[in-house]
Amino acid sequence: MEVILLMGLQASGKSTFYKRYFSDSHLRLNLDMLNTRYKEKQLLSTCLEISQSVVIDNTNPTKLDRQRYFQLAGRADVTFIGYYFQSKLAECLKRNQQRTGQAHLPEIALKATAAKLELPDFDEGFSQLYYVTQTADQGFDIKEWENEI
Repeated sequence: MEVILLMGLQASGKSTFYKRYFSDSHLRLNLDMLNTRYKEKQLLSTCLEISQSVVIDNTNPTKLDRQRYFQLAGRADVTFIGYYFQSKLAECLKRNQQRTGQAHLPEIALKATAAKLELPDFDEGFSQLYYVTQTADQGFDIKEWENEI
């Protein structure tokens, strides 16, 4: 079973990436849809119980934010995979301007996330880590993690 954590600023491409690569095989957990950590924890617990692979599609900016998932799902049969999205604030702000409705966020929300964004590390519990950038044609370039970006 896989638990995939997406990490990066809002509007960095995480949800599009999920839809393109994992929507046919993994359930998506997202606070925008679930609204509370309690619901998120309940749904993740159910997925673990039935061995349903999941993608946690939140910003997950800090090691502390990510640690909750490792603690809850810290079992031998769970593989933790992380995808860190290039998070250049100017690019994310530009993409955010193209969003409408509830998807469009206040600029301060992106700046607040950017201020606390921490690079992931294998020491957190990841089995695999990847670095993701968006390409000019709305695709993604995925590279294996190196400790230097």
